[in-house]
Amino acid sequence: MFSVTVRDHMMVAHSFTGEVFGPAQRLHGATFVVDATFRRPDLDADGIVVDIGLATVQLKAVLGELTYRNLDDEPDFTGVNTTTEVLARTVADRLAERARAGRLGDGARGLAGITVTLHESHVAWASYERSL
Repeated sequence: MFSVTVRDHMMVAHSFTGEVFGPAQRLHGATFVVDATFRRPDLDADGIVVDIGLATVQLKAVLGELTYRNLDDEPDFTGVNTTTEVLARTVADRLAERARAGRLGDGARGLAGITVTLHESHVAWASYERSL
């Protein structure tokens, strides 16, 4: 399996519901380094997994829908704890939609999967892997 990873970051505000979250139940900020990995079993006709430039642009666009926002106020997250895991799935799903819509180029239609990793810090991160 071949893979290509692109990286960006996002900054959000949010709070959590539930005693398990302790002080994070209060509104707080979070900055995530975000890696999006695109996978396919074979390279496309141009010898690539995905156009790195297009992948970078689309990751930035998806993160732009989330960054500098209080996620508690976003309709898509009503009643949802926007944990690192939930946000990784959200970014992966939105990238998958863009891949299906052709925004990653025609060659990206042969992608087998996407994995998104959100790094909370240098010692903690969470990922979500999905098929296409």
